[in-house]
Amino acid sequence: MSNREQFSSELATLLTMAGAAIGLGNVWRFPYMMGSYGGSAFLLVFLLCLVFFAIPAVMGEWALGRETRRGPIGAFTAAAGPKLGRVIGYTLVFTVIIANSYYLVIIGNVFYSAYFSVVHGFTEQSIPVFQENLANGSLQYAICAGLLLAALLVIYRGLRGGIEMVSKVFVPFFFITMLYLIFAAFQLDGAGAKMLEFLQPDFSQVDGKVIFAAMGQAFFSIGLGGTYTLIYGSYMNSRSSLPKQAVFVALSDTSAALLAGMFIFPVCLVLGLQLDAGPKLIFVTMPLLFELMPGGQWLGTFFLLSLSMVAFLSAIAALEVVVGGLSDGGDFSLSRKQLIVIVGVVEMALMFGPAMWPDIIGTLDLIFGSGAQVLGSCLALLALTFGLKKSIALKQVFGDKPGALAGFYFFWINWVVPGALLLVLLGFVFNAISGE
Repeated sequence: MSNREQFSSELATLLTMAGAAIGLGNVWRFPYMMGSYGGSAFLLVFLLCLVFFAIPAVMGEWALGRETRRGPIGAFTAAAGPKLGRVIGYTLVFTVIIANSYYLVIIGNVFYSAYFSVVHGFTEQSIPVFQENLANGSLQYAICAGLLLAALLVIYRGLRGGIEMVSKVFVPFFFITMLYLIFAAFQLDGAGAKMLEFLQPDFSQVDGKVIFAAMGQAFFSIGLGGTYTLIYGSYMNSRSSLPKQAVFVALSDTSAALLAGMFIFPVCLVLGLQLDAGPKLIFVTMPLLFELMPGGQWLGTFFLLSLSMVAFLSAIAALEVVVGGLSDGGDFSLSRKQLIVIVGVVEMALMFGPAMWPDIIGTLDLIFGSGAQVLGSCLALLALTFGLKKSIALKQVFGDKPGALAGFYFFWINWVVPGALLLVLLGFVFNAISGE
């Protein structure tokens, strides 16, 4: 597909990839994971998993997308054949449609939290009102419907006029905001000492559960899944260096998580708030934090607004997976505009359940989020290594002169990384069965 739209520049590529990768997985999930699994010991294991598993995997997914110049349906069809490839591709696109429907509800909750912080602030009197409105399904559905329409408008404008443009604004705003919040956090008495104490690694806490959690977070946070990174890989310039960009995205991804943590951890430690609050950290612990912290209303507003922005970029990526995947899959004669309308109507219907009954989000995420994401990435790597020639895969990753490291890399993504992904998938299943 030689006339396929491509990123306008290296900077645009990096910012768009970083925006899609950061999302809620880092700013929302990473702090509570680190707080629940041994603090800095978890961080060190996470970094090792990122280097040895996640970065090689993201290069593989990009390579599959760039070689085929297609989304999931077309890419898997080219690599695994018309029958099996279509089954895999359509299955992954279907899971993204479902996952994005509840993800938009969560983003809507964050946007509402930012609005509430601006208008009311978090006080002892206002927090009960905030929690009541957060539980109002009709209100939250209306908010996420508005976000869906905004995201559809972005992808309607295309790669350069829509996705790139938004990423160039939102990603720098996020990092600038985080730096300001960290500065404010360390103005609190005792924040520096508390943070240094927290960062002292206790390797006695590192067990199989911590390693599994860190590995899962490494795969989850960088956006693997045979969908997001794959379709953005199909828009990458053929001269772009995949290893260099993978390292940059991993650094941006990890930096986002650490910056969020460097704001959240010292403030929670100084104010005596729980770090292991789990998924409720943003919507329960953080309002209390902003109530107690000096200047909390504006700090809360900036934090929640920046979080909303990077989460919105991930929703855009999900919609691009669906629309782009269906439009270049070769099975529909519909225009991109028509597909955007159809996908919008389907998502509008699917969002109703999670918005009205948010308790189902955890179950949906286990199946269509965490589980499908790990399985999709594993299938993408196998499609690259077994479906395409070794020489093609290595040329995409390393260029015309692969070098001595190329053979080891191919073995690594052919056997070791898929094995690690399957291990994580089995862990998800085990935890679901055991109720942990």
